Amino acid sequence: MSTKLALSDIADVRAYEREREDFRRHVIALKRRRRVPVGPVITLVFENRDTIRFQIQEMARVEKLISDEAIQAELDTYNSLVPDAGELCATLFIELTEDAQMHEWLPKLVGIERSAALRVGEDEVAELLRAAPEAAHEAQLTREEVTAAVHYVRWTLTPEEVAAVEAGPVALVIDHPAYAEQTQLDPGTVAELLADLRG
Repeated sequence: MSTKLALSDIADVRAYEREREDFRRHVIALKRRRRVPVGPVITLVFENRDTIRFQIQEMARVEKLISDEAIQAELDTYNSLVPDAGELCATLFIELTEDAQMHEWLPKLVGIERSAALRVGEDEVAELLRAAPEAAHEAQLTREEVTAAVHYVRWTLTPEEVAAVEAGPVALVIDHPAYAEQTQLDPGTVAELLADLRG
């Protein structure tokens, strides 16, 4: 069964208003387990079917998208961020709020979308599982002189690599020349990632 969202999964505006409060509370709790800060300015949010459905529903609500064609355009844009079995998909945010920070960091972090990895296993035998930029969005977001503040990345793991994630420990690593940071993943986050990897 496909994990991708279809038109029938997106509620119309009135139906969504009835479920919005409960669904929003659910997604906030979900993102709390799937959000991983790595160092001072980078955060990754591991996406799944619910987080992407929420994004599309909220966009449709704010932009008053009511036609099937408009909703389908959003599905075509964001469905690539819903992981299939053996995959992880994440939004990588460079979280800067001041112009001076952006002028300093965004040129330094060119190529950051190729610098995310999962370090799996104990130190001596740890394996680095590198993410790749999500192909459907790469052309819009990758620049040579200055990076975008948001990137989409994807991991594709073999069954053996999934088993290594399950065995742990797992850390999320950014190993960019201008930004070397890592965060150990807590059991709740690892459980979320395993749910994605198992489909």
